[in-house]
Amino acid sequence: MLINLSNHPSTDWSPNQLQQANLYGPIIDLPFPEVEASEDEAYISRLAQAYLDKITDLTGYKSATVHIMGEMTLTFAIVKRLQAAGYTCIASSAQRVVQELPNHEFLKTFRFVRFRQYE
Repeated sequence: MLINLSNHPSTDWSPNQLQQANLYGPIIDLPFPEVEASEDEAYISRLAQAYLDKITDLTGYKSATVHIMGEMTLTFAIVKRLQAAGYTCIASSAQRVVQELPNHEFLKTFRFVRFRQYE
């Protein structure tokens, strides 16, 4: 099972990303929460624990891989808890392609390359 904890639903993934994701098993999308910038570390800790609880409820405490991409301090806190509970955590790696437009603005696109494990 692959839990996609991000704001990029698997229904929007490229065929390549879906193909690689399916190697982990069925995909369950779980939206990454909004993180209020003014909140402190205690807030992050509580939110991380809440998401650990959600994920263990979804998996029934069974082995799963969690694709996690989001606000960095919350991502770090969730990854630490998930790893301590025995889950594998992965991130998407992508190639950034930048194109300069005639009006001197830039168009950035990201092309999925692979999943990479958090260590």
